[in-house]
Amino acid sequence: MKKGLLARTAVGLVGGALLIGAAGAAVADEIGNDDVDVTVDIAALPDAGALTLSVAPGSAVLTEGESADPDQRVFEGTLPTVSVTDDRDAIPAGSAWYVTGQASALTSGDASIDPGHLGWKPKLLTQSADVAEGPDVDTVLDGGPNNVGLVDAEFLAIAFDAQSAAGTWDATADLLLKTPKNVTPGSYSGTITLTLWEELS
Repeated sequence: MKKGLLARTAVGLVGGALLIGAAGAAVADEIGNDDVDVTVDIAALPDAGALTLSVAPGSAVLTEGESADPDQRVFEGTLPTVSVTDDRDAIPAGSAWYVTGQASALTSGDASIDPGHLGWKPKLLTQSADVAEGPDVDTVLDGGPNNVGLVDAEFLAIAFDAQSAAGTWDATADLLLKTPKNVTPGSYSGTITLTLWEELS
């Protein structure tokens, strides 16, 4: 600190030295110091919006229905409403978003039902050409090309152009669980993990 001060006032010190002459060299002693507080208020930037996913409270409760196959049992339910909101001020051009769902096994004690036995039929509750519902996913006990169940991530809703799909979108799905007739009785539980993805071109 002293060195910096002396360097910045070199001209003044030289002048003082000429005045002092042979009487002696100038000496600077620190007499005291004090602190000055610095404060600043930085306001938050205006909300620029976001791309978000929310799910209505509650769980998907499956109840037994009538089976067309005497060797199977059928259980039906509805996915709680899933909402996607995109209120960003600047949505990237060419971007897209989609929601997927993937189920865990349903378990009751030591008994387990593979997620391949759980399928769904997605339904858009907000109708528009800007967002599409995912394809039906059948269970492993069904026929057809998409009888894989919710083992892997499956589409619930898709916006191919996020800019056109700005706003809020609601979707749900009819759930269908099919089991063999001799399935172990019990109170089964599991999860469906819903994920919102954004894809940038």
